[in-house]
Amino acid sequence: MIIDKVKLYVKAGDGGNGAVSFRREKYVSHGGPDGGDGGNGGNIVVEIDEGENTLLRYKYHKKFVAANGGDGMKSKFHGKTADDLIMKVPPGTVIKDAETGKIIKDMSDSEPFILCRGGRGGWGNRHFSTPTRQIPRFAKSGIKGEEKEVVFELKMLADVGLVGFPNVGKSMLLSQISAAKPKIANYEFTTLSPNLGVVDAGDERSFVVADIPGIIEGAADGAGLGHDFLRHIDRCRLLIHIVDVSGMSGRDPVEDIVKINAEIAEYSEDLANRPQIIVGNKCDMSEEGEFDKDSFESFVNQKGYDLMYISALTGKNVKELIHRVADELKTLPPLTVYEAEYDPDSEIFDDKTNHDIVIKNVNGTYVVEAEWIYKLMGSINFDDYESLMYFQKVLKNAGVFEKLEQKGVKDGDTVSMYDFEFDFVK
Repeated sequence: MIIDKVKLYVKAGDGGNGAVSFRREKYVSHGGPDGGDGGNGGNIVVEIDEGENTLLRYKYHKKFVAANGGDGMKSKFHGKTADDLIMKVPPGTVIKDAETGKIIKDMSDSEPFILCRGGRGGWGNRHFSTPTRQIPRFAKSGIKGEEKEVVFELKMLADVGLVGFPNVGKSMLLSQISAAKPKIANYEFTTLSPNLGVVDAGDERSFVVADIPGIIEGAADGAGLGHDFLRHIDRCRLLIHIVDVSGMSGRDPVEDIVKINAEIAEYSEDLANRPQIIVGNKCDMSEEGEFDKDSFESFVNQKGYDLMYISALTGKNVKELIHRVADELKTLPPLTVYEAEYDPDSEIFDDKTNHDIVIKNVNGTYVVEAEWIYKLMGSINFDDYESLMYFQKVLKNAGVFEKLEQKGVKDGDTVSMYDFEFDFVK
């Protein structure tokens, strides 16, 4: 059984602590502080593995924690920066926030994504030496790494989705038009997991087809197998809706189309509005009186669907179907890539956060402390201009600068936030 949805806990590494140390050497009477800085914690990085098509590796391993940065040492030696923890996922995996369900990242491109940033290492005591404080006996602790509960959800990157009731010939058709080898048998629910196949339409045209396990009535509410796999046709630009027109199964193809489309609409109205080609399979087995062709075609025409008759077993009209699909795909928008909905600011300023800040004047330096600021600083790269501007914007929107002015800060005064200091400029 394919594993296509998992809930995980991920945590980036904490920054290493700065060291408190003093240079002591023979013939050096005033060595001064020489405590090194802590190393940065490792990031949690998500990368695409083109050879994967399942989240099986995360079925039993649910907790991922990156290594912490090394502590600073004497002689200005920095602690070791921890290695990133790499998490491999199949193409098309969507990362969501577990609590809100909002999309953090759609892994549909090949670029690695930093899911959680490691904490920065704390400064050693050498940074805190001043003309009036020549023997600083303190250093800063490393900043904690980000942590999240996330959901990995696989939504396959297929151009075309094969839908229909069980045993109508979806797997047989996939085996005819691609190199995929799905299990084929004459009983319901032969296909227990989605199958992908690449179809060569000639003229350097190709497309990817997903064979979705049989959807039955009530699938959107969890009946049968369809509930677990409807998500895999979310991205499909075109649906091939296969029905059995042999008349031998005792099923009414019109009724089947209505029921399947109702389940798709209940799952997603957007998906229900995608173009469909109705494919009447097993047409070579149809006998007069067993299949009401006129009534069927009247219904399909009334709904505005394209219609083709094929035999997936013998290959009748299968090539014509491939060319019809390829021509249709040329006119359709590209595969859906989901935009990020998750705003990091919402985590910092959620209802559970204590927004209070403490501002103290310590020997002319305005020291600002707050749990949410400490948390925010763990995700800021102070060597990057855009990241620094983001940090400034958040502080401004949170009213930190306004509260500093209320405490009497003036242009040129030093403001300290944990291991980050800057001159205040209005």
